[in-house]
Amino acid sequence: MVAAIQGLRGSGDFDTDHRPTNYRELYTLLEPNGTAPLNALLAMGSSEATDDPKYNNFRDELPDRSFVLAAGITADVTVGADTLAIDDNGEGKFALSGAVVVNGTTGEIMHATADSTNTLLTINRNVGTSGSPLAANTGDICFVAGFAAAEGADVGNGIGFDAVVAHNFCQIFRTPFEVTESLRNTYLRTGSKEDEAMSKALKLHMSDMERAMLFGRKVLDQTGAQDLRFTGGIINEITGVTDISVQTNGINAAADKLTETEFDKRLIDTIFKYGSKQKVCFVGANVAASLQEMGKARWAPENIDGGTYGINFTRYRTFAGDLLVHLHPQFRQLPDMASAALIVDFPFLTYRYLQSRDTQLLRDRQGNGQDTKKHEYLTECGLELLQDEVHHYIKGWDSL
Repeated sequence: MVAAIQGLRGSGDFDTDHRPTNYRELYTLLEPNGTAPLNALLAMGSSEATDDPKYNNFRDELPDRSFVLAAGITADVTVGADTLAIDDNGEGKFALSGAVVVNGTTGEIMHATADSTNTLLTINRNVGTSGSPLAANTGDICFVAGFAAAEGADVGNGIGFDAVVAHNFCQIFRTPFEVTESLRNTYLRTGSKEDEAMSKALKLHMSDMERAMLFGRKVLDQTGAQDLRFTGGIINEITGVTDISVQTNGINAAADKLTETEFDKRLIDTIFKYGSKQKVCFVGANVAASLQEMGKARWAPENIDGGTYGINFTRYRTFAGDLLVHLHPQFRQLPDMASAALIVDFPFLTYRYLQSRDTQLLRDRQGNGQDTKKHEYLTECGLELLQDEVHHYIKGWDSL
């Protein structure tokens, strides 16, 4: 038995003992490799009801405590007072009086003698050094490397952290289907048209939800008589986006191409910088071909039994972490998604639904005088991203 995917409850098994509680989970059980693999995994992951169609969460993370020099400083062969001009990126405030500061480029050790402002830090330079002079340039990165206090010193100022409030909306998904009473009572060798319509409508309903959770944009439209809400999808809600279609130094040396070495660096520097060491990667056909070519050369991809989770994965092991890769069926159908890869960290993703409004089949929605049977699937739900930087989106990756 392969170890459970991080973020999925229990063993993650989709088997005959799994009892679906609604039509969303029923679809997951019947067609986990169908058009909505993201929703299939969410059905076995974290789900939570909300009593308001707008829901909030608080995001917080520990800082890097590194900052960039806004101006160079001259060489100094002695220990002495000086000031550093620093970029106003918010990280400099963590250099309080007593902080040990290291210039990552030159290796110079400095000691803060006063609390920093957003743009200025007072320090003693060249701590422990009386030899070669040191100079620093604009753009050098410095970082806090501990704290040194004198004997008997008073306690300094503290640092507070303010979490960022994020929100999203529940979107109302409705998929009606209808057959006439005459057709419903006609014997057909192919079976009941009502049952056929019911099955196909559920697939379309789940496909709508899948696409919204991937590509939706968060909007509250109050121009009409009633509120109209759109849920924000992962691709539009996260800030971690790598566009391979544009040549960028340090990411891809050629437009539309990402080499194995460049991809490895992206995994280490960005994709696995935060969050879990195991993430699910939904890919299009071009990206799948590139990963397969890499696997032939080095990675030795490992197929994970589809019966374990109901979804077939290929595991790529790297020093940074493990990617569980799945060729997303809808990425075959949608423009430009053949060259896309969406990396999702499931412990930081929650399916939210308005209480009593998770996926359900509502029967007999036809009018009193209509000689038809009309039913509909209805869901009021959305996504909650508990963190942002743990997820990543790569687009425009056509080849190695």
